[in-house]
Amino acid sequence: MSKLCLHLIISGRVQGVWFRRFTQEHAQLNNVTGWVKNLPDGSVEALLCGDEQNVRHVETWLSKGPELANVADIQAQQQAMDESFTCFEIR
Repeated sequence: MSKLCLHLIISGRVQGVWFRRFTQEHAQLNNVTGWVKNLPDGSVEALLCGDEQNVRHVETWLSKGPELANVADIQAQQQAMDESFTCFEIR
């Protein structure tokens, strides 16, 4: 399988709605490593690394977000594979 690392900026109502935990749960269920964190401007930043199909699956879930979220936009940029992560963490 091909590997993929995506750097994401997710905007909308994505803070205070369990978005980071939702991201971590879906990443772990799909064997995706990396991290997620809140940004000062109210958006969420994430790095998803793993098998391309699994990363894309998590990206699709994030476009919807948890029940209380309202995702307005996701900006995604592919970057070099980073295999230094062994888990998915909330920062």
